[in-house]
Amino acid sequence: MNKTYPSYFLAALLSVALLGCNQSNTAQALAPVEIDAHTTCDLDGMQLADYPGPKAQIRYAGQDAPVFFCDTVEMFHTLLAPEQVRAIETVYVQDMGKADWDQPRGNWMDAKTGIYVLGSKRHGSMGPTIAAFSREADAQNFIQQWGGKLLRYGEVKLSMVDLSGGALHDTPM
Repeated sequence: MNKTYPSYFLAALLSVALLGCNQSNTAQALAPVEIDAHTTCDLDGMQLADYPGPKAQIRYAGQDAPVFFCDTVEMFHTLLAPEQVRAIETVYVQDMGKADWDQPRGNWMDAKTGIYVLGSKRHGSMGPTIAAFSREADAQNFIQQWGGKLLRYGEVKLSMVDLSGGALHDTPM
């Protein structure tokens, strides 16, 4: 009996070690992916590196790579659209308290923990955008300089992320 105990112990230890490796690989696989000169927006094909303002990425369940958005408005519209039924593993946005607005790179954060500013004078790739921040103090400083209203992730509604760009309000000639 004493001879089998060490083999059970060794098997249990090996299982725990392998589980730890699997969790590390899973966490790494779900980490944000950095944009490069060839990264394009899933909705309109625009190259993300060419435009200012916060970018976003969504990784859907069962998908190896994230889909990218050149603007947080597009990301929220996609997430809040009634036809959005795909399971989501992660959503990242850029923290504009740390990233350069004109050439944002890196500084990805979990979108669900973000603090957002809607209605500022600062524009992103598609015009008016929603700035994302990890710290409320950074969002408040942004509001003081650029205006806007502070919102939490769950407070952003579909009506706030209209993708029509004003085309619905154009008048015929």
